[in-house]
Amino acid sequence: MLTRLTRPAAALTLAAGLAAALPATAQDFDFSAMTPEQREAFGTQVREYLLENPQVIMEAVNALENRQAEQQAVADQQIVSDNADALFRDGYSYVGGNPDGDITIVEFSDYRCGYCRRAFPEVEELISSDGNIRFIMKEFPILGEASVTSSRFAIATLMEAGDEAYKAVHDALITLEGEPSEPVLRRLADTLGLDAEAIIARMSDEEVTRRIQETRELATRLQINGTPSFVFGDQMLRGYVPLDGMRQLVDQIRSEG
Repeated sequence: MLTRLTRPAAALTLAAGLAAALPATAQDFDFSAMTPEQREAFGTQVREYLLENPQVIMEAVNALENRQAEQQAVADQQIVSDNADALFRDGYSYVGGNPDGDITIVEFSDYRCGYCRRAFPEVEELISSDGNIRFIMKEFPILGEASVTSSRFAIATLMEAGDEAYKAVHDALITLEGEPSEPVLRRLADTLGLDAEAIIARMSDEEVTRRIQETRELATRLQINGTPSFVFGDQMLRGYVPLDGMRQLVDQIRSEG
């Protein structure tokens, strides 16, 4: 997610932008050759102009932010391309939606993350209403031991009982109130008709640890440090985006494809 410029940074950027926008003859002018009096007079004129036309500052800041966003998008596309196998074809992450969909969405999620919980029904609605999206879930527990426990249980379920069981467990964990203690996880497994003993035994498996670690390393390469974060096709979304925004991005990707 891009960070908005501070006021001092915006002022410095504005000065650079104004200099860059000057005609060649003006840019060739040596401001350092001005006398102190001339510099003071010039500064006064610039200040008066900006006070009379404050919209110029916001226009310059907006132009810079747009330029930065475009540069970030290009950099993100390269990062996604460089990590395509780990993102889309790791061989172990849950794949839902339409396996043959024309767009793939990857979500990095933490079960204890409030914005992940907020995004959950909206992502579900996007996938079900669209019908042509391939969806991949990356277990990315970064909010403490409870997050790790939940992800271990979900991954162990996937390994032990398959995709359908994983989806049921994921949906339950993302809405779970309270701590994911062992008794709670056992009751959850029993409620879903799963083998609680086998799943809990698998939670300490080295393969579970490896999958979590590989996802963390992938997130680092993708410059992801928060949840939820998404990859839509070859574009990155670092942070929560409402359903309408996700739909617009899907439409944009399709129109450009």
